[in-house]
Amino acid sequence: MQDFLEINNQKINRGEIKQIILNDYELHSKTKIEIPVHVIRSKNTGPTMLLCAGMHGEETNGIEIVRKLISREEIQNLKCGNLIAIPVINVVSFLYGTRDLPDGRDLNRCFPGSKSGSLGSRIANDIMKHILPIIDFGVDFHTGGAKISNFPQLRCVYNFADNLQLAEKFSASFIIDSNYREGTFRHEAAKKNKPILVYEGGESMRFDYHAINEGINGCLRLMKSFNMIDLDLPNNPYIKIKKDLWIRANSSGLFHMNVNNGAHVQKGDLVGFICNPFGDIVNKIISTTDGYILGVNNRPVVNEGDALIHIGIELD
Repeated sequence: MQDFLEINNQKINRGEIKQIILNDYELHSKTKIEIPVHVIRSKNTGPTMLLCAGMHGEETNGIEIVRKLISREEIQNLKCGNLIAIPVINVVSFLYGTRDLPDGRDLNRCFPGSKSGSLGSRIANDIMKHILPIIDFGVDFHTGGAKISNFPQLRCVYNFADNLQLAEKFSASFIIDSNYREGTFRHEAAKKNKPILVYEGGESMRFDYHAINEGINGCLRLMKSFNMIDLDLPNNPYIKIKKDLWIRANSSGLFHMNVNNGAHVQKGDLVGFICNPFGDIVNKIISTTDGYILGVNNRPVVNEGDALIHIGIELD
């Protein structure tokens, strides 16, 4: 392990805890926006792990997970290795309370970025240039979109590098074999042979303490597996998901769930129903497969074709 880590010309020595600034960015008002990075280093050799959240400004559960983790005593006193933590990558959208940047771009479609591109492209470029080269693996925290609540789950590509092994050590309730998407952080990281797990839990702009606690415990289990911390944690049973599908609204109206998020369902089960505003049940929502509820639409008013229930099918 190097005597010092360097992030954008800022050095962090062994055994040091330091908050640095990844870079600053100028808004149209001439206001400077900074992205803080927390670096916690042990004196002993070990892996370098990244925790990052707030890629989308309204996804607050991940921000809370990282905030709580970096304040823990065992994290502040790592037995070995290094922790790089970025509680809010997309500070601009966080300030606005929006998913996307002011120009309408999704930061998680801007990678690998460019030093002379848009705001999102510049932030992505700084992550790729200054953070990715010094880490071994990481966890990128997300939530469901507006009114979509995801049951705690990890998304990774099973056959890439150590993805599945890392995911099993984290052991969220569900581990989903999820293909890469162009322009995302984890896809570009994979091209550099750096595995990034994506943790999904809860919904935007709403704290989900079950998802927060499971995210925290998963990170602690992962760090424990590399002897970065000394902490006894119970194992969390997980289910591997080979494919997934959405059940969509077969009519417009008021949507009512009939099952709990995370529950197991069988083909033919009544999982919800849609009624009109005048009290009549218009249509029953029937599961088309055996599987597990990965996420639900909490929006009470739906239109025909809207995604309602996300179902995962277990790996044989």
